[in-house]
Amino acid sequence: MTAKILDTLHFIGTNDRNKTLFESNWPLPFGISYNSYLITDKKTALLDTIEYGSDRSYFEDVAAMLNGRDLDYLVILHMEPDHAGMIGELLQRYPSTTVVTNARALKLLDIYFPCVDKSRTREVKEGDSLDLGHHKLQFVMTPMVHWPESMMAYCTTEQILFSQDAFGTFGTLDGGIFDDEINLEYYKDEMLRYYTNIIGRFSAQVAKALQKASTLPIRIICPVHGPVWRTDPKVVFDWYSNWAASKGEKGVVLAYATMYSHTQRTTDYIARKLSENGIRDIRVFNVSNTHPSFILREIWKYNGLVLGSCSYNTGMHPNMHHLCHEIEIMQPGKKKVFLFGGYSWSGGGLKHLQLFAQNMQERHQWELLNPGTELAGYPAAHDLAGLDPLIASYAATL
Repeated sequence: MTAKILDTLHFIGTNDRNKTLFESNWPLPFGISYNSYLITDKKTALLDTIEYGSDRSYFEDVAAMLNGRDLDYLVILHMEPDHAGMIGELLQRYPSTTVVTNARALKLLDIYFPCVDKSRTREVKEGDSLDLGHHKLQFVMTPMVHWPESMMAYCTTEQILFSQDAFGTFGTLDGGIFDDEINLEYYKDEMLRYYTNIIGRFSAQVAKALQKASTLPIRIICPVHGPVWRTDPKVVFDWYSNWAASKGEKGVVLAYATMYSHTQRTTDYIARKLSENGIRDIRVFNVSNTHPSFILREIWKYNGLVLGSCSYNTGMHPNMHHLCHEIEIMQPGKKKVFLFGGYSWSGGGLKHLQLFAQNMQERHQWELLNPGTELAGYPAAHDLAGLDPLIASYAATL
């Protein structure tokens, strides 16, 4: 799959509709794209590659765009295999190519492709540049966006930002490659899910990278996943800026674990009472039916979080534990939290949710407004009514 961005800049990528889990963890119901970029100036340069084996025509496309010319440089912005997978074969096909990347990436290159001759590599640092003729690439180090070796390249002459994983998204490019060819709202939720699942943990580093980028006049953004932003890059820049700030809007995500619908009854009661108390954005998830990937996306949107779990072998339900584990890793910013549990022959669900929330309170400034409550068996109407003042007090803080 190819497209002309400029006469001397070409998109070369592919759609992966076969992979079901990104990083063997995050669902891909709409697939994903892998993008690389070829500059054909006085010197030629390929910026990143794609995942190995994802497109058998990739090298044919590179050769067609080179049109008989040699490849002078391979610029590696990120060494994760979904972008670095073709490096080994590429360098075999183009034996005179020089690899241009930073010191941390060179160490990873030696791990993944130990046969690469070190004399074929060129190390660059913050602010260094690569002169291709008309195009002049300046390198910007963006560690932990989202690996430690990650960097961006900025073409000073054409005001193009090659942003590697930043500004990327889940989802394939179904015909449209540029922002003016697609429905942006269709991609926004998948872009937020990509952000929360892949990059969100490093929001402080993202904010620093965005601060660097904000000083540059940017006409086009070329990420390694998703659309090329050639018409209005400010749209995606603003999205990322808001997400990196981790400031949720007024609203609540309720995530619950239940075995026999007892905890679900409590969840639906809490949701109804929140609505009666003026909360309009409420999202409810059964953690046994919804992957944490999708719940994390919604948690990022809102400032309120309600977690409830039945007891399971004197602890919380395994699927609630999974969600809490992913929340702790991805660090979705400050949240106002309400907890509850259900039990029969033993407790434990609420206790372990409290331990989790207290940890998040100490490390990430979560607000645990009360210790929560635990209801026995199938909750009676008068037991549920006892939650009313707690729910009203919680809603008032949002």
